[in-house]
Amino acid sequence: MPDLANEVVDHRFKALPPDAEGLTVGELAAQRRNLFTGGFTTPVLALSAESVEHNLRLLEAYAERHGLAFAPHGKTSMAPQLFDRQLAHGAWGITAAVPHQARVYRAHGIARIFLANELVDAAALRWLAAELDADPEFRFVCYVDSVRGVELMDEALRAAPAARPVDVVVELGAGEGARTGARTEADCLAVAEAVAATATLRLVGVAGYEGEVPQADEERVRAWLRRLTALAAELDKAGRFDPAAGEIVVSAGGSAWFDTVAEVFAELPALSLPVLKLLRSGAYVSHDSGHYRALTPFNRVPEEGALEPAFRLWAQVVSRPTPEQAFTNAGKRDAAYDLHLPEAQVVRDARTGEIRPADGVTVTGLSDQHGWLRTGPDADLEVGDWLGMGLSHPCTSFDKWQLIPLVEADGTVVDYIRTFF
Repeated sequence: MPDLANEVVDHRFKALPPDAEGLTVGELAAQRRNLFTGGFTTPVLALSAESVEHNLRLLEAYAERHGLAFAPHGKTSMAPQLFDRQLAHGAWGITAAVPHQARVYRAHGIARIFLANELVDAAALRWLAAELDADPEFRFVCYVDSVRGVELMDEALRAAPAARPVDVVVELGAGEGARTGARTEADCLAVAEAVAATATLRLVGVAGYEGEVPQADEERVRAWLRRLTALAAELDKAGRFDPAAGEIVVSAGGSAWFDTVAEVFAELPALSLPVLKLLRSGAYVSHDSGHYRALTPFNRVPEEGALEPAFRLWAQVVSRPTPEQAFTNAGKRDAAYDLHLPEAQVVRDARTGEIRPADGVTVTGLSDQHGWLRTGPDADLEVGDWLGMGLSHPCTSFDKWQLIPLVEADGTVVDYIRTFF
């Protein structure tokens, strides 16, 4: 397993102090430099150490309270250090979307992987067969949603050849016009029958993603989740789940509807085997200041707690051409912009180091390497100031940074989070 602390700091990692070149990441972290005075260059993305820890604890307690297992989606961060902390906070395993992500997970010792996609790539299936055969403790589960997909998987695994069967769950699509998944219960039954006809696959459950329910609201999401649990009961009654698995997997749960998932999964009747009720929400670890701030289920159940946005992108004001306009040195290469623009939150005064609210400052656009700001009459902003911005959509924030400072509230950098996209 790679030792991330021994990776050498150099030009590959933007924003790190130039005078740290040649140190290892562990050595730099041990220096506990200050984000603002320790030689970091702008723009620089920071993660709040306190907020990350708060979010990890909150979802651990939530899953335990509602009897859910938890396999957070790793595509959000692709950060093995965060995976380790999620596992330490009770996660069953880590969810992946594509083979590359699963390979990263295995390189860093992840023992349980749920791949929320149908895997029909013959090269990836050969790799998977070898991983399963080499490690009897490795648990892998992936979607199947078509008879043709089952045929392709079976063909590749027989050619490998695979000694262990691959565990699969039938994916129920979220509705017409939604994303992947078999569209009807009859289609799901046909897929289950195709799996049963192979020796290379083992049907262990059902799954899907309620975030793709068309025109999703609580009623529509609940109705689809009840279709999913009814499908599990129907397949179980038909004897389609392999009893050698020892459990039946029922999985759903993005970051917007996990409260409804918990509610409907609690209604699941007893089946012939114990049920692993597997939640897959991933964005919680950093949360955000836009998309998920508006969508998080904790808005509907505030008594359960509240996630905290952990990201803050710091950029420097490099131009103030008019009283109504300013520009920072952070743009599309640095900030998520697929859902919402960054949110101006605070200003760190270049003269005094004081941090104050970014009153009257609005991010109106991003170029590749510039942020466009509109400044009102009450905006106190000049060239050289640092602007701290909240970001929307963590999945497209992590991927722009290979090494992210983990920062305490006083600005002390206590660690560096390595990503592998």
